[in-house]
Amino acid sequence: MDQGQRDVALRATEVPMLEPEIVRQIRGLAAMSWGSKRIAATLGISRGAARRYLRGAAPGAQERPRARRLDADQRAVAVTLLDGEAAGNAVVARQLLGERGIAVELRTLQRAVAPHRQARRAAEVATVRFETAPGHQLQIDFGERRVMIGGREMRVYFFVGVLGYSRRIYTRAFLRERHDDWREGLAGAFLHFGGVTQTVLVDNARALILGRDTETGVVHVHPAFSAFCADWGVAPRACRPYRARTKGKTESGVGYVKRNAIAGRAFESFAGLETHLAAWMIAADTRLHGTTHERPLDRFEREERQALRALPARPLPVRQQRLSRRVPTDAFVDVETVRYSVPHRLVRRTVEVLLGDDEVVIFDGVEVVARHRRVREPFTRVVEPGHFAGLMRPRDDVASVTPLLPAHGRTLADYAAVVAGAA
Repeated sequence: MDQGQRDVALRATEVPMLEPEIVRQIRGLAAMSWGSKRIAATLGISRGAARRYLRGAAPGAQERPRARRLDADQRAVAVTLLDGEAAGNAVVARQLLGERGIAVELRTLQRAVAPHRQARRAAEVATVRFETAPGHQLQIDFGERRVMIGGREMRVYFFVGVLGYSRRIYTRAFLRERHDDWREGLAGAFLHFGGVTQTVLVDNARALILGRDTETGVVHVHPAFSAFCADWGVAPRACRPYRARTKGKTESGVGYVKRNAIAGRAFESFAGLETHLAAWMIAADTRLHGTTHERPLDRFEREERQALRALPARPLPVRQQRLSRRVPTDAFVDVETVRYSVPHRLVRRTVEVLLGDDEVVIFDGVEVVARHRRVREPFTRVVEPGHFAGLMRPRDDVASVTPLLPAHGRTLADYAAVVAGAA
C-alpha cells in the first residue's frame, strides 16, 4: 500500500460493549418476534446496538471504521482536477484521483470539495451593479405573455427598453419577435425618449447577434442591425452568453411589464392594448424607483435629457420586409394576421408584398397592384372596393321572363281592367 492509500485507510476505534446478560436478553426477545425498536426501548439501549447484536455481533469490544478523509495536499489535488479535467464532475475527479494512487470514496470526495463548490457557485451568481452615466446606455429585450384580446387568447411579444441611468421605461406590443420588430421597437424607444444613447445593450438574440469568437470575444452583429445602429448613431453591445444579469435593468423591466402593465388584464382590441401601454408608461416613469429612490422622470429631466444625442434628421426606414404570398380565391393576402385585398385577377398567382413602416405595397412582378395603410389590429380585413369591380354583375333572368308572359295567357293589364270594371 502506497502513501496515498495509507493516508485514507480505515482507522478503527473501540465501541463500548454491552453486558453478556443484555445480549442474551436481546436475542431472547428477538426469538419472541420482537422488533429491534421495541427491544431497544425495553432494554434502554440504542436501536443500532440491538440490530448489531441481532446480526451476530459477539459480546465484547467492537471495532467500527472512522470516516475516510483527504489531507490538505490531496484536497488541493482534488480541487485542481475538479476545476480542470473533471469539468466539475466529482465522479470523474474520483477516477482521476485513483489514477494518481489516491483511493477515496465518492461521498468522501464530495464532502471534501463541498466548500470549494459552494464558493465557486457564489462567485458565478454574484453580480456587481454598475451605474451607467446619463445618456450612456439603453438596455433592450423582449418578453412574451398570453393576453386576452377581443375575447381571444393571443401570444403577445413585448419590447422593453430601459435607460440605464434614469430607469425610464418604454414598451411596445408586437405579434412577432423578428428582426424588424427589434428595430421598430428600438426606434420607438429613441423617439419616445427624444434622443439617442451612446450604446444599446442587447441579449444574444439570434435576430441581432450572429455569433461570438470564443478566442477573441469579438461579437458578430447582424449586418442589418449594424446598419440600423450606424444610421441612428448608436453602438451595439451584447452581454456575455448566459450572463443576462449584465442587462438586469431591462430584465427586471420585462418582468415589471408582465406583472404590472399586463397582469391578468383583457383588452377589447390590439389598439386598446397599445393605448393602455402608452398610459402605463407615463405612470411607470412617475413612480418611486426601488433602486434609485427617485422618480425616473425626475432623474431624466435633471441629468439625462441633455446627455442624449440628437435624433437623426432623416433615418432610414425601420421596417423594410419583402414577403412572397400566393393569392387565394377570395383575393386577400395575409400579412401578420392582417388580410389585405388585391385585384381579383391575381387569384392563384404569387405576388410580392413590401411591408414598410406605415404602408403595405403589393407587386405583381414590377407592377404595383395595391397600396394599403399598414394596420396593426390582428385579424383585420383591409379592403379596396375597386379590387372586386366586375365580380358582382346585375341579374337579368327576371327581366327576360316578363316579355314571355303574354304567350302563356292574359297580361297583368287584363286583370287590372277586370278589377276596375267590378268596382
